[in-house]
This record gives sequence, C-alpha cells and structure tokens, in this order.
Amino acid sequence: MRALPEETDGHINSAFCDGMATTVTAAHHFIWRHLYASMQTAQTPTSKLRFVTPDKESSMSTLWQADEFKQICSRESLMEKAADIEKTIVVKEHERARYDFDPTMFYENCFWNRRVVDKYYRTLYILQFKRSSNFLRVKENEANEQHRSIIEALRAAALEWTFEQINFVAGRRGAVVEDDFYDKLEKLDVHAGKRYKILVAHVQRICEAHDTIMQSYYQQIHGSSWADATTSMENIGEQVYV
Repeated sequence: MRALPEETDGHINSAFCDGMATTVTAAHHFIWRHLYASMQTAQTPTSKLRFVTPDKESSMSTLWQADEFKQICSRESLMEKAADIEKTIVVKEHERARYDFDPTMFYENCFWNRRVVDKYYRTLYILQFKRSSNFLRVKENEANEQHRSIIEALRAAALEWTFEQINFVAGRRGAVVEDDFYDKLEKLDVHAGKRYKILVAHVQRICEAHDTIMQSYYQQIHGSSWADATTSMENIGEQVYV
C-alpha cells in the first residue's frame, strides 16, 4: 500500500500515523459498537438471527472453542482448508507484528485472529466495518479480501452451511450509501420502521468520531483542541478558518 503523505486527512485518520493510531482505533470501535448494538436491539420479534458476540468482536480462535461452532466443522478441518488460501492474502506491514510472534505458524496465526460475528441457523454472517476517505468501493473490496480465507475455508469445510460477508463501509465525514445500508439492515432482520433512525445515529457517530480525531490531532500538534484553535483564527464564513 502506498504511504499516505504525512499530516494529510487520510494519514491523520489512519493507523499509519503513530501519534493518532490509538485515537483512530478507539473512534472506529466507537462507531461500530454503536451500530452493532443498534442493529441487535432493533431486530424484528420473529427474527431467528442471533448476534453471537454482543459485547465485543471475537476472533476465529475464540469462537471455535465453543461447541456450537465446532458443530459447523472441526477446528482442524477448518485450518486445513484455510492454509493455502491464507498464503495468497497480502498482510499489511502495520499488521504483520500481530501475527509474527511465532514465524513457524504465521499464516495459522493470521487465520485464527480474523473476526467473525453472527450466526443464523445454517447461515453464518461475517460482519465488517470500514471507514474510508470516500472511496467506499475500494474499502468494500478490501474488506472482502480481508476475510476471503474465512469464507472460502468455511465453504470448503462445511458444505451444508451458507456463509456470507456483510460489509458496512462509511466515509470518514459521514458518507453512507443509503440504499445499500438499508438492504443490509433488512438482511439482518432489523425492523423496517427503525432503519432510518439507525442510519441517522450512525452518521452522527461517524461525524463525532472524526471530530474527536481532529481534536486529538490539534491537541498534540498545537497544544489545543480544534475548538480552541478556531477561536484564534479568522472565520471567513461557512465555518472555514484561516
């Protein structure tokens, strides 16, 4: 991946910026956990879909310790099917240290640390949230590639099950493809009358998270928050400061 120029919006909002990585990660989880909880509480009363990790994301390794997941297929069978697939997936440099604690098991570590979240009888939905600089389709493709080994390995190891990935992708300043968002909520049995409210709250959280990130950046660079910085600049209109 091409390195982003330092102190650009994309760099500040990414894990590649060492000074912002913790804030950016926290902002990402803030948005996703709110959306996740909103979808869970807004499910239709007749829904048989169950969110299996209501409090936090769980890795493949954690989930496959539970008997209900071992009934889908064995841990050994799943790893056997995933081994060759995992080797074809590019691991980003900033993620490599997460899996390289035992070089002899690098690809196995990659696989078992991937995230899976939802089960619907003999259908397993894998949910993923991505923030992007408005190139939403690129992030959609990136999310699909990130979990390709999970999907392909599960399909090969448990032929009687259906496995599907659902990606929620948003621009850093609140861009969301409305029809696509509603289609995904419908697939997850979210009550039709509550979908618009969830979308509005989701966009608000995205904007709040972006504001928090920029305030953190200004605090580190200038010793003040964005709000403090704007009071010492000239407002030329439309909340633009110079």
